[in-house]
Amino acid sequence: MGGEGAAAEAWHGGAQLYVSLKMENALISGDLVPHVYGSEPIIGTWDPSRALAMERELASMWVLSFVVPPDHETLDFKFLLKPKDAETPCIIEEGPTRLLTGGMLEGDVRVALFKLNGDDEVLEFGVVNKADLVSPLELAASWRVYKENFQPSKVRGIPDISINVTPTNGAEEGSAVTLELDLEHYVVPSPPTAPPNGYAANLAATPASVIQTEALLTNDILLSDGIQSPSSVSAKLEDCTNHKNIEAWATDSSKKIQNSGLIESKSVGTFTPMQKLDGQKGLFVDRGVGSSMLPKSASACSLASGFSFGSAKTMPEAAGAVAAAAVADCLHGSKEDRKLAIVLVGLPARGKTFTAVKLTRYLRWLGHETRHFNVGKYRRLKLGANQSADFFRDDNPEGIEARNEVAALAMEDMIDWMNGGGQVGMFDATNSTRKRRYMLMKMAEGNCKIIFLETICNDPNIIERNIRLKIQQSPDYAEQLDYEAGLEDFKERLINYEKVYEPVGEGSYIKMIDMVKGQDGQLQVNNISGYLPGRIVFFLVNSHLTPRPILLTRHGESLHNVRGRVGGDTVLSETGELYAKKLANFIEKRLKCEKTATIWTSTLQRTILTASPIVGFPKIQWRALDEINSGVCDGMTYEEIKKIMPEEFESRKKDKLRSRYPRGESYLDVIQRLEPVIIELERQRAPVVVISHQAVLRALYAYFADRPLREVPEIEMPLHTIIEIQMGVTGVEKKRYKLMD
Repeated sequence: MGGEGAAAEAWHGGAQLYVSLKMENALISGDLVPHVYGSEPIIGTWDPSRALAMERELASMWVLSFVVPPDHETLDFKFLLKPKDAETPCIIEEGPTRLLTGGMLEGDVRVALFKLNGDDEVLEFGVVNKADLVSPLELAASWRVYKENFQPSKVRGIPDISINVTPTNGAEEGSAVTLELDLEHYVVPSPPTAPPNGYAANLAATPASVIQTEALLTNDILLSDGIQSPSSVSAKLEDCTNHKNIEAWATDSSKKIQNSGLIESKSVGTFTPMQKLDGQKGLFVDRGVGSSMLPKSASACSLASGFSFGSAKTMPEAAGAVAAAAVADCLHGSKEDRKLAIVLVGLPARGKTFTAVKLTRYLRWLGHETRHFNVGKYRRLKLGANQSADFFRDDNPEGIEARNEVAALAMEDMIDWMNGGGQVGMFDATNSTRKRRYMLMKMAEGNCKIIFLETICNDPNIIERNIRLKIQQSPDYAEQLDYEAGLEDFKERLINYEKVYEPVGEGSYIKMIDMVKGQDGQLQVNNISGYLPGRIVFFLVNSHLTPRPILLTRHGESLHNVRGRVGGDTVLSETGELYAKKLANFIEKRLKCEKTATIWTSTLQRTILTASPIVGFPKIQWRALDEINSGVCDGMTYEEIKKIMPEEFESRKKDKLRSRYPRGESYLDVIQRLEPVIIELERQRAPVVVISHQAVLRALYAYFADRPLREVPEIEMPLHTIIEIQMGVTGVEKKRYKLMD
């Protein structure tokens, strides 16, 4: 409590007064330091040379804090300014001696005056006095945290990069340490919320415009959830692919829709009566997300520049560099540049879908609203999954028409999604001819910026492996019981594409040439600029498909874990030390054939001590892997935070992702500082063991598991558990080992 009530409070159980004296002046130079001198128990002397210096709390604020009994005798003192130059005399405040009773100053105490240069200049300070009643337990807890924070580190002297041939903390073999020979004995189920592994294209966006329950025929246009049918749109699509005027086609279609009383609002397959433009009854076609035909005045909080902060999806879920870049792009870039379409280009079995999935996962994790649109998925839903190689021949006009149509449907869906707040779309198809790419560029005009991402592979072994994976996993061959027949059909399909394939040379593009292994490949870039395209290029430069495991684990149990306190830099408990030895045993068995594996830890001693028994692998300390900074809450229990800072506690409870500890970090802050860690994990070709902390590992795991950002703070990350992530051509596979309860 504060104020005069503190002095009158009964002295229950030995409670003490925590008194703060503060002085504030924004103009004082750094050469004058505020001090206090006076009677006991504050100073115990009126000798200015022995005055006690106040600590600088802010740029213009100094504070002195001390503890006294609630019934303390009246204390008398004065402020003085002591120059840093010892030979210059002190400047004592004007006026009578100050009196402190019951923790509070008597009289009008709001100002302290000092005369400089005789009487020519007066320096004025604001004075603030506060007194809080604290229990002996609270004082003891504060003292304990203080002592712990200043304990000598047990890892001092260990360099940032180290390797030990023998264990440093006596990891001798014994029944309590030695693990079962078969590590599968320790496997535990992953959380049920983890998405299942499967064919990558199946994870792409659901083709909203293909899934239909009703169709409406009006004039010569068949509206199937707002999409024209093959019979009515074929001539228009042919015009587009022959470099005719796509805008005329779009304008003509729009006029027909308006004339028939149909106004689009993009939601799936419902029809509502409404007034036609001329006042007659018509139909309202509801087709999905967003409203590309609503008037511009409908957008919320639009600025003069056309940039709107009104939508929750306008800005990425991000902090730091990503947020700053997004704001700059929106303020200074064109409307078209604010939406980005990554259009994949390449022959079948060249890793397009795998690249699209990987890039989608990365951009989502950074906070960008990103969606993967797979044209093959549209084709299978609209035309069936049992199309033979003849369907893909260049002399099959019906097949070409149908494939162009589903590509247009996917592109339109992507643009509609962008109009509803989406930021980056992955348009995944072969897009192997200039005619197809021209059609997509015309559809994108005024809506989004296109960057072509071409994947080229010249290694016959890799192509053969990808083909066989395709036959095993693709829904196109799910009903083909004869594996060899399916293989022959796909190779024939591939020949059909090769006959008409035209490499990208137009617009903005990125070419990945033999980048699968990450070695001896090329990355060609043309007309790429901006923050987000730059991040994409940087990510792709460091990506490859070399199979290798990544092991994630928290440090062994620490003393703060035992006490239920957040943050800190305490050592391991006895249980934590046992886990460190078991972890070393596990790594020895799991990575016994891996000579180039590395161990990554944070710079906090509980992770370094956990890694210390591990023998034979280089250990690297990363500051970026340190636990989330809990700021002023460091060393407190959650109950203490709830009691002392109830508003902060409730704020974090409501939105743990964005809520930032006072003077600390939020989960979004942690994600931003972990981007270099993710890039390096993608670049590594050998196993990596990451020993870190709960919040950090939640963020890292969310990347590999492609979990939504909102779920990051709740991901299960228990102590004494290892999460193994397998990176490879089939995607990301996850397994959990629990070594101790």
